[in-house]
Amino acid sequence: MNPILVAVVLGILQGVLEWIPVSSEGGVALASTALTGVSPAAATRLALFLHAGTAISAVVYYRREVRDIVDSVRELSRRPFADETADLSFIVVATLATGVTGLPAYALLDAAVSELEGGLFLALVGGLLVVTGLVQRFAAALSLGEREIPNWLDAVFVGVLQGLAILPGISRSGTTVSALLLRGHEGESSLRLSFLLSIPAALAANALILVDDGVPAIEPVGAVVALAVSAVVGYLTVGALVRLVRQVPFWAVCTVFGGLGVVGGLLVAL
Repeated sequence: MNPILVAVVLGILQGVLEWIPVSSEGGVALASTALTGVSPAAATRLALFLHAGTAISAVVYYRREVRDIVDSVRELSRRPFADETADLSFIVVATLATGVTGLPAYALLDAAVSELEGGLFLALVGGLLVVTGLVQRFAAALSLGEREIPNWLDAVFVGVLQGLAILPGISRSGTTVSALLLRGHEGESSLRLSFLLSIPAALAANALILVDDGVPAIEPVGAVVALAVSAVVGYLTVGALVRLVRQVPFWAVCTVFGGLGVVGGLLVAL
């Protein structure tokens, strides 16, 4: 297949899958392997690399919140987790917790997928997709929706789980939104915190990939195209999902997407 067309397809997949509880990393990695024949290890690194595109989407969509977060930096040391610094405190603590679990998980992942053949890689991703769907369904059933401001325990809990979501098949958005729901946050607030948290996580993952291997499994022009497409599609889809949550009870949204995660995981595993 034409390399530019492959880049467009992968960018669309990343832009659509990043925000819903079906692993974008797993989907992009599987598509990369199928379309280009690259190894599972290279496909996984490429999937992580493309998160930069949807990080740009999150920055643009939540530009007001990002500006408010930047403005609250001066108050962080004096009043962590106060009303005006709650989002920044959450992001800082959760990102640090992500590093604690994410770096060892990445090292384990890199070693594991390097040893896997195509069929075993598909089985691994499929199994983890099933886990994602079940977690999302569990969170939907228990969501209380009573809290608005995150605290340090929310940040540690969500950050640790986000670090584990580096594994292909575990949805970062599904895992973090589920964790926030379980902690009592309502649907739109959970989405907002999860998507804001994706920005430093994606940038850190890209820095790790570029330092470790350079741009993986794709030509520079294709990389630029894939990132641009994922950014544009990601901006459109994050807006659509937020509007959907405002119109439909969030437990219903979670149940539908969780069911899709379970079905998709079973299909891949089979």
